[in-house]
Order: sequence, then structure tokens, then C-alpha cells
Amino acid sequence: MLTPTSIEELHQAASDPTSAARAAIQTCPGDILVLGAGGKMGLHLCLMVKRCLDELGSRHTVTAVSRWGDADTRADFESRGIPTIACDLTSAHELAELPDAPNIFFLAGVKFGTADNPELLHTMNVVMPQQVAARFADANIVALSTGCVYSLVPPDSGGATEDADTEPPGDYARSCLGRERAFTDSGARCSLIRLNYSVDLRYGILVDIATRARAGQPVDVRTGFANFIWQGDATAYIIAALPRASSPPFVLNVTGAKTLTIRDIATHFATAPTFSGEEAPTAWLNDSSLAHRLFGAPRIDEDELMRHVATWLDNDGQTLGKPTHFESRDGNY
Repeated sequence: MLTPTSIEELHQAASDPTSAARAAIQTCPGDILVLGAGGKMGLHLCLMVKRCLDELGSRHTVTAVSRWGDADTRADFESRGIPTIACDLTSAHELAELPDAPNIFFLAGVKFGTADNPELLHTMNVVMPQQVAARFADANIVALSTGCVYSLVPPDSGGATEDADTEPPGDYARSCLGRERAFTDSGARCSLIRLNYSVDLRYGILVDIATRARAGQPVDVRTGFANFIWQGDATAYIIAALPRASSPPFVLNVTGAKTLTIRDIATHFATAPTFSGEEAPTAWLNDSSLAHRLFGAPRIDEDELMRHVATWLDNDGQTLGKPTHFESRDGNY
């Protein structure tokens, strides 16, 4: 992949489907709803699904569902031929009004700004998924989760596998486990995607580290190790998991193949970065070998992705100003 030079080229690159994504859409015919589409991955997922449908010559549609608090975000979808529906998924009435669909991608939830709001965490990450699972009880559901549901592991472990302990610290991390249990207990056919960390050239762990290192700000290394993956590859794995939906859920880790140190990442982006803190012996790390074995290795590896981020930033590419807080170790955000 050549480094995109515009937002439009970025969207095109990040929505390029893989053969596994195409096969998934072909295997699961019918209309598709993407719930919580207004977040950071929603546009690329909808675009990739649409490209799969178009290539197959399908008459089925993908529809983006969100509260749409930002009119410009909604326009990004509609201008690209993706119909939208405004819906508050916490409202039983509005949820009931959504059209039926045999295929659901669930991207909704909250994370940042919730450290002092356990009620919001419970409503958005537990109660609302329960309602969605009941509303679409007959559908195939792919629900986005997080690698934060695992316990912290040492870097030489190779990362947590799908059957590893899920005893996460912090209210946010525990609410994500509650979201998974909501789908599991519902009996719905579901695939649970434990993702960390997706990198769009405008945001993600690499952008966080590069921005700090290049500005001469200390890079926090208390969480000294990380996995990450190009958003186009992460999106393709999410789509590829659709035919695997089952009860109990099919669980899939999605990330890159390598574990990198935060110090090495920072050094890639700046000649003499400075650091703060000391590395803890553990981090949130995932083993994604199952995803790679089932659906193919990521098309863009970690080194290439770092080069793309560096080039994007060198060319003054847009950033979203949405830090990942990768350095947090307490599971609260």
C-alpha cells in the first residue's frame, strides 16, 4: 500500500476488502445493520461491506445506525451511498422501530470519560447490549469487544489466547466483560471480537506515541509493550467473523502478529525521544494467531504501518485528537 495522501485515499485504503471479508458477505446473504456506526471504525466497516456487496452484485444493503450527534459525520456515510438511521439504542421504543436484518455488526458502547460514571458504563456496555441481543435474537451478530477483558500478561507469554483468564482490572474493563456476557447469556448467534489496538493514520496508539515523541514530550512507558493492527485489516477480520456467529459465541482476538516495546515505537518516530515511568512486567497483549490462521495474515505488518503513520504525519495529515490512553493500567478511563 502507498501511504494515502488525502482523507479520501485513507478511506479507500482502509475499506479495501479481503477475500475472507468477501466470502463472509457472500455466505451470509441479507441486509446488514451496523449499530453504533458513528464511532471511529463505523465508516470503514460500512464502506468495506458495501464494496463486498457491490462486487457480488447483491441487491442487499448496509445501513449505518447511530445517534448522529454530528451532522457532518452522518453526511460522510450518506454521501458515499450508505443509508443512515438515527436511533438511541438505549431506547426500547427506538430499538423496536429499527428494520429487521439477518446480519448485525455491533460497534456501540462507551469508554472515555466514564471513570466516575459507573451508571453510564452499566447502561451502555451491559443493559443496552442485552436489549440489542433480544431485539435481533434471530440474526447473526458480530459484537466488538476489547483485549482489555483479559488479565494483564507478561510480554514473553505471546499474549492472551481466546481461552485465557478474563479477570480485568477497573470498571471499564469489567463492563466490557459484562457486554460479552450480555450477548452470551442471550443465546443469540454471536461472534465476539477482542480488538487491540486498531490504527487509522489519524488516530491510534502509533499516532499517540509519535505525536508525543516528535513534540519532545515524555512518552509514558509504564505499560511498556503493545500490539496493534492497521484498521483496514482489523475491519476485514471483523467482517470475516460474521459466518462464525454461534451460541455460545465464537471469540476472536484481532491484532497484529508482533509485540513491540513502547520505547522502540517511539524511537521509530523521533531520533532521541524521552520517556517517563518504568515498564511494568505485564501489559494487555493478545495472541491473534487464530484470526491469522482462519482468515490470513494482516496485509500490512507493524513495521510498514509505522512507516505509513510517519509519512502521514510528515505530510501534515489530519489527526483526530482522540488519544487511546494506552498507558492506563487500571482499566478506568
